[in-house]
Amino acid sequence: MFDQTTLKLNVDPLIISALKEDITSEDVSTNSVMPFSKTGVVDLICKEDGIICGLQIFERTFELLDEACDVEFFASDGDHVEKGQLLGRVKGDVRILLSGERVALNYLQRMSGIATYTANVQEYLKDSSIRLLDTRKTTPNNRIFEKYAVRVGGGHNHRYNLSDGVLLKDNHIGAAGGVKEAIMLAKEYAPFVRKIEIEVENMEMVKEAVEAGADIIMLDNMDDDMLKEAIAYIDHRAEIEVSGNVTKENIARLTNLGVDYVSSGALTHSAPILDLSLKNLHVL
Repeated sequence: MFDQTTLKLNVDPLIISALKEDITSEDVSTNSVMPFSKTGVVDLICKEDGIICGLQIFERTFELLDEACDVEFFASDGDHVEKGQLLGRVKGDVRILLSGERVALNYLQRMSGIATYTANVQEYLKDSSIRLLDTRKTTPNNRIFEKYAVRVGGGHNHRYNLSDGVLLKDNHIGAAGGVKEAIMLAKEYAPFVRKIEIEVENMEMVKEAVEAGADIIMLDNMDDDMLKEAIAYIDHRAEIEVSGNVTKENIARLTNLGVDYVSSGALTHSAPILDLSLKNLHVL
């Protein structure tokens, strides 16, 4: 759940922007059938099994349109929900219920889909000590929601943004002139409290990274044989992250290799939504 400071400073502006995108001048459909204020209630229904996530954002969407809206939930973020389950009810001005419906559901469906997909991937790692990480491959202006959903699904967050940590990738290495040079420059520039992580693609780069004193070495897009060779060479001299096209279909192969972290962009960029609906709206 987001605290009040985060909600007001970082979340509310994004929800308001989404509402502005959906209502540029007026909600013509709603104003056509409901020209005056009337109180109504609508049910939040789950249409498939999964992990629910984003209820606070769902509620906040209606509150930003009208503080008088009352939202009651019968589930909490992180709960396993089932098809046909009544998850909550929203009571308020019918015009607000109709105008806020799509944006509120878009957030809830997207966040629940990511939490559900993450939980499914995490299941393959349940008997290992590996931490499942997300990436920065998020929907623009939705990172705060999507990374929260990963945590609700049982995963962990990698760095939040470019200011949050040092991760030297292939183009950084190219700009610096090599693996050793990139690590050296990062150690000179970055605060001492920052760990230095570097992405490597072959054994030569692995050896350079170890020699230069990288804190975390990301083994990117390596086949199983090279992974085993690289892990054996590193031999606990750095933490190990594996990345590159990691999905729930292939993650199980990594569980017994001695890896510390596995990062997967699929958690956020490939998770399908969880189907949810607002139904049975009626005027009181």
